[in-house]
Amino acid sequence: MTRGDDTGQALARARRGNPTELGDNVGFVDPITFPMKIDPEEFRAKEGKPVNLALWPTRVDPCYKSREDYQKILAEHVTDLSNIQEKLYASHRYALLIIFQAMDAAGKDGAIKHVMSGVNPQGCQVFSFKHPSATELEHDFLWRTSVNLPERGHIGIFNRSYYEEVLIVRVHPEILAGEGLVDDLSRGEDFWSDRFASINDLERHLHRNGTRVIKFFLHLSKKEQRTRLLERIDDPNKNWKFSMADLTERKFWKEYRHAYEACICATSTAAAPWYIVPADDKQNARLIVSSTIVKTLEALQLEYPSTTSKERKELAAIRKQLKPS
Repeated sequence: MTRGDDTGQALARARRGNPTELGDNVGFVDPITFPMKIDPEEFRAKEGKPVNLALWPTRVDPCYKSREDYQKILAEHVTDLSNIQEKLYASHRYALLIIFQAMDAAGKDGAIKHVMSGVNPQGCQVFSFKHPSATELEHDFLWRTSVNLPERGHIGIFNRSYYEEVLIVRVHPEILAGEGLVDDLSRGEDFWSDRFASINDLERHLHRNGTRVIKFFLHLSKKEQRTRLLERIDDPNKNWKFSMADLTERKFWKEYRHAYEACICATSTAAAPWYIVPADDKQNARLIVSSTIVKTLEALQLEYPSTTSKERKELAAIRKQLKPS
């Protein structure tokens, strides 16, 4: 099977011999030998390649053998991430922007909570973008997220992002009426491709200036979303998570899928790749996300800053001053 081919990739990662969700289609796959090792490239959307989410699995063979094994692997990833983050912060050369997008109940909050649990809060910030404020609507669509980009040495996490402007806004174009756009700009045939181009320009600019960008689409099946929404209704401890808006947006499932397909196809680049993460298994999704983040940071080959001969002499002099009297 060709790795860049949607169908081959979906079948290669689907659960062996069991019914599997391929987007919204249920089927069976032939027995295949599966490695337990996580390869982020298996989930990366290739640049310029059409994306058909119906052919990308929402569930794959688990990367863990048991709940205990899952906790052990996640702990290892969290430790690795914590160690690398310290070097990122100390070296003060690069920044990392992590973007999460998904349908409701896909597990964005849980992934952020568990994967980033060992990260020093001093070097990490999470931003969640809801409906834009009146002030934000006075600016271009990239402004409100740009002011929250991570500084050098930091990790920034966007729980939803500027991609909402080519997702929910595309599904509900009436939102554009509140953005103060010139009529011919918002109605032109090239409107969405122009927005994709603006996003790509921003992400290439960030990459050139030391900010690495990785984007996760948590790919949830409609069946699993229903199960999770029912849990939020039936479990008193999860009632607070339920919103009627989730039910309303569920009616636009196909429209959102098409919007995501166009978005990922147009904006998954070498500088800022999209990873389509099977999300029906929350634990598995977290391991795929954590592994991808760790490997992205490892590729930077970060080291603690080295000291010059002059600095070492200064430190030696200071050390003498700290000797017990």
